[in-house]
Amino acid sequence: MNTSFLEIPEQYQITTTIQQNTYLVGGELKTWSGEMANVYSSISSTKQYAPTLLGQIPQLGKKEALEALEAAGEAYGKGQGEWPTMKVIDRIACMQKFVSQMKTKREEIVKLLMWEIGKNLPDSEKEFDRTVDYIYDTIEEYKQLDRDNAKFEKQDGVYAHIRRGPLGIVLCLGPYNYPLNETFALLIPAIIMGNTVIFKPAKHGVLLMTPLLEAFKNSFPPGVVNIIYGRGRVVATPIMEAGRVDVLALIGNSKSANALQDSHPRQNRLRLVLGLEAKNPAIILPDADLDLTIDECIAGTLSFNGQRCTALKVLYVHENIREAFNKRFAERVDALQFGNPWDKGAKLTPLPEPDKPAYIQELIDDALNHGASVLNKKGGKTVENYIFPAVLYPVNKNMKVFQEEQFGPVVPVLSFKDIEEPLSDIADSNYGQQVSVFGQNTQALAPLIDTLVNLVCRVNLNSSCQRGPDVYPFTGRKDSAVGTLSVHDALRSFSIRTFVASKDNAYNNAILKELLDTKASNFISTDYIL
Repeated sequence: MNTSFLEIPEQYQITTTIQQNTYLVGGELKTWSGEMANVYSSISSTKQYAPTLLGQIPQLGKKEALEALEAAGEAYGKGQGEWPTMKVIDRIACMQKFVSQMKTKREEIVKLLMWEIGKNLPDSEKEFDRTVDYIYDTIEEYKQLDRDNAKFEKQDGVYAHIRRGPLGIVLCLGPYNYPLNETFALLIPAIIMGNTVIFKPAKHGVLLMTPLLEAFKNSFPPGVVNIIYGRGRVVATPIMEAGRVDVLALIGNSKSANALQDSHPRQNRLRLVLGLEAKNPAIILPDADLDLTIDECIAGTLSFNGQRCTALKVLYVHENIREAFNKRFAERVDALQFGNPWDKGAKLTPLPEPDKPAYIQELIDDALNHGASVLNKKGGKTVENYIFPAVLYPVNKNMKVFQEEQFGPVVPVLSFKDIEEPLSDIADSNYGQQVSVFGQNTQALAPLIDTLVNLVCRVNLNSSCQRGPDVYPFTGRKDSAVGTLSVHDALRSFSIRTFVASKDNAYNNAILKELLDTKASNFISTDYIL
């Protein structure tokens, strides 16, 4: 299952390492001469397996972190800076300039997505293109938001001009599984709404930001976007401890989110936008179309090796169809092709985290010790950078694979007789992002849907869980999320309603008219953005 360097297509070969010795603070690409960290790919480029050195990144310290915070603070200027007071149309122009430059880096970023996190070529291309589309959709949504607000309202003799304003300084931390798309789902709306940002890329998927540093520098005023590198506890913690961050935007795990919140001295002033863990279940009813269900469950459990918060993490199968489902599902899993990301047809690809195969093996061993079996012949077979997906049955609540979000290639299956069994588990779960329901009897589906919409935030009918389309709300209950992300909602998550009010009298009305006629105010405006 190893691919030698000579077998790697020329356009995907890594011939030189990336020496990323600069970081972006205050509009300047600063050169770092201190400690560097090696960035490895779990994909081997030699016949004898060895991780491939992709490059190096700075290991910045507290001093550099606080310099980034100061730059963001100066750019925001306590709400008086150039960026937060800029006209909407001018902020949009900056974002359009950025995305135009970003598009020129597609080939380079797609290549790094494959090498850094092992995402296959079609999905890497999709992630880039989807991110570009997301930026354009955000721009259009922001225009519409501004058009909707380009008016005065009157209530009880008081005029109000209501808009959405920025919150302040945002600390943004993205995930490794979608290091471009999920990160930009936080970064782009935060920036365009007038906030200033400090961004630290994830440990895996860090080098793919290198091609974009110049674009960020060229497109936005100094200090609006600051990009730093290093260990989270070294650079993110002191930034939070300073108490100047207004928004913590993080997609990752709740342990990190809680630790960062706890380090902020003014938590009542801290806005949270968090995408956290999920344990999304599938409920497969006795009348489910098995062909459709198995297709969707294969995609739901094992797309990108199950390394998605929206992945199906546990399958509940009605006992009447358990044997047929388990047999066919296990055979389909074994038929999935493992290969390097650029290999045609590769559905399973190397895992970016070196310790992930051992962790998945721990889950398998624990399940076996508690009475489960591996249903598929290839399940648990291991090479240096991968462990083949194991379909486990019967799974029970004592197993770690039931309790933990596995975030990797292992599929726990439970059978049920009474629908109250999976419903009770979902209600008791610490997570509440999504669920997939497979079946066609509307009399059975109707009450099930009516219950599930109060336990999770998205019920997928006869389809696997997913985030998109990006115009739909993406959020979760309980420990799965704080705030809502979509093209529409994210702009609101990173802003606050603010307005100018004036009593309806000749004196005030004359002032408002002059403000509008002279266009002296960036806030008070009824201009219509096309």
